[in-house]
Amino acid sequence: MAKTIELDIRRQDTPYSPPYWQRFSIPHRRGHNIVSALMVIREHPFTQEGKRVDPVAWEFNCMEEVCGACSMMINGRPRQACSTLVDSLEQPIRLEPLSKFPVVRDLMVDRSKIFNDLKRVRAWIEIDGAWDIHQGAPRISPVAWKENYLYSRCMSCGCCLEACPEYATEKDFVGPAALAAVRLMNSHPTGRYHRRQRLHAIMGDDGLSNCGNAQNCVRVCPKQIPLTTAIGELGRQTSLQLLRDLFGESE
Repeated sequence: MAKTIELDIRRQDTPYSPPYWQRFSIPHRRGHNIVSALMVIREHPFTQEGKRVDPVAWEFNCMEEVCGACSMMINGRPRQACSTLVDSLEQPIRLEPLSKFPVVRDLMVDRSKIFNDLKRVRAWIEIDGAWDIHQGAPRISPVAWKENYLYSRCMSCGCCLEACPEYATEKDFVGPAALAAVRLMNSHPTGRYHRRQRLHAIMGDDGLSNCGNAQNCVRVCPKQIPLTTAIGELGRQTSLQLLRDLFGESE
């Protein structure tokens, strides 16, 4: 008897319709990841009972664990569908959308809050005038470059936010991804010119103080970004900034 792969997929037709489950069986193929399994279902959208249904909707792009688009719950854990191999999972494989973001359809969610939170903490570097400020290209030491590279790998996938017990769409907490972005931007030679504004952005009730130190974020990050280290460093930075504000000192 040919080996098969069984997948239980949580479906939802619209953002406001009730969810339901469907089971699919596809032929086993060595090297299948979750995305390739979903592609087989898309080409042959029949449930295990043989009922033809609408193809499952999900989001993906790069297929190389770079874009972060294919995040979903896989057997109860937030993971990247493109890098999760079927043979490493217990069957039936349960696929669900991330629970911390509004469902668009099936496994596709609206991750707009991630990018809005990045805007709130000013997670970018001003380019205009940077050449004049540094009298050329900004210089970064090899040690700082290596440290910054760890944080630059963030792909805004949302896995850390899904695992964080303090983060939710209806809450204002910016979450570990935005906090790590602040740490990255503040350590850049050009980015540190707006260091004060970023620190002030995370010093309110919706920022650093909302972190409960559960450390789930660092456990599920697909890029092994040292998120808890970044949060600890920001704790020291915000404390120093508070003292500067108190005594009216500049950096």
